[in-house]
Amino acid sequence: MILTDFEKRYFAIKELYSEVHTQSENKAFDINGNEIILDETDINNKISEMETARNIENANKETKKASGKQKLLDLGLTEEEVKALIGV
Repeated sequence: MILTDFEKRYFAIKELYSEVHTQSENKAFDINGNEIILDETDINNKISEMETARNIENANKETKKASGKQKLLDLGLTEEEVKALIGV
């Protein structure tokens, strides 16, 4: 899933500041409407951390998919049969 910059920022703020209830532009507010001071460095670091985690997760999925395909081939299935089963 590809996230927009807005979505990345939104999720990073939610992860860092659990008390945030609403966000507007570069401001965040708690449930009572009080503004919460945001640290842009922390937000940018969290965005990078979350992107790295997503990239690792995607790489792991691809590795597992390739491993599963190879195991099916090792069991004697043909490329066509494997493709019909898992689409690769």
